Amino acid sequence: MTLPNLLFGLVIALLVGALFHTVRGGSGWRLLLYFGLSAAGFALAQWLGMIYNLSIYKFGALDIGLGVIGSILLLVIGDWLSRLEPEKKSGV
Repeated sequence: MTLPNLLFGLVIALLVGALFHTVRGGSGWRLLLYFGLSAAGFALAQWLGMIYNLSIYKFGALDIGLGVIGSILLLVIGDWLSRLEPEKKSGV
């Protein structure tokens, strides 16, 4: 994969993260979390797509459809986990 493909994939992942932040809201730290989760989900989906020979919407060597789906899935899971509150009960 070439450098332009990597940069284009990163731009798409960051756009998905920014759109998710617009929908869900939050602080600047949450925006950084969404950017990281989106980029990781995009990369993970690309890697799994190459291993299992899956493709939804290819644009050159980059599978945009699979990457966006991976970004959204990891964003939803990460947002859900980050909003869980620990129990305040003491077991003592």
